[in-house]
Formats: sequence, structure tokens, C-alpha cells
Amino acid sequence: MTVNDAVTILEGQFFSGESNASMMEVASACGADLMSDVMAFVKDRVVLLTGLVNPQVIRTAELLDIHCIIFVRGKTPSRDMIDMAQESDIILAGTKLPMFIACGKLYEAGLKAGGTRRI
Repeated sequence: MTVNDAVTILEGQFFSGESNASMMEVASACGADLMSDVMAFVKDRVVLLTGLVNPQVIRTAELLDIHCIIFVRGKTPSRDMIDMAQESDIILAGTKLPMFIACGKLYEAGLKAGGTRRI
């Protein structure tokens, strides 16, 4: 599944990186508001779904080589966060769906859990 597919399934919108979204493949999703959980359970080629909107999300994505973040519950990143993401080639998108529904829709569309990459 591409990032563009995932955002379309979630009836979402892009905040940055839309031009790369149709070329970037994702194999799994991680839904979390605690970045410590993301660090413990991250998977390869993952899309991160979160309701946490602060620079720590971008820093965590950089650290774990996550190239796509989708904010749930209608959350929108600040201009500073968008700039940080663009500097790191991280795609930012958002959906109005709650986390549970967003993760379920991606699972239903075929995005399954991949192999865990432990840190």
C-alpha cells in the first residue's frame, strides 16, 4: 500500500510531502500517542498514526526512520512541525477519524503488521 492509498482510505488530507506519497510504500501501521510505545514496537516501512501534535513526534519519526505521520481526530501540525518534517522528508497528513477507526480501516484494506524492529 502506498502512503497516498492510506490517506485516501482515511479520507485524509496532506500537510506536507504529498508529491512523494504515491511512491512511498508502507507495510504496517503503528497507532500510538505515547512515543515510548512507538519506540518499543516500531515496524519497518511503517505509517505512524497519532493524536499527539508536538515536535517530539517529528523527532521520534526521524530517530526511527518513519517517513509518514498521519494525525488522527482532526489534529493539525504547527507550521514549525511542518517545516521540521519537510527538512527530514517526512510526509504529514491528517484525518478526522479517531485512532481506533483509522487503524481498523487500514487493517481492513490490507495493511497488516510487519516484522518488529526492536531498538
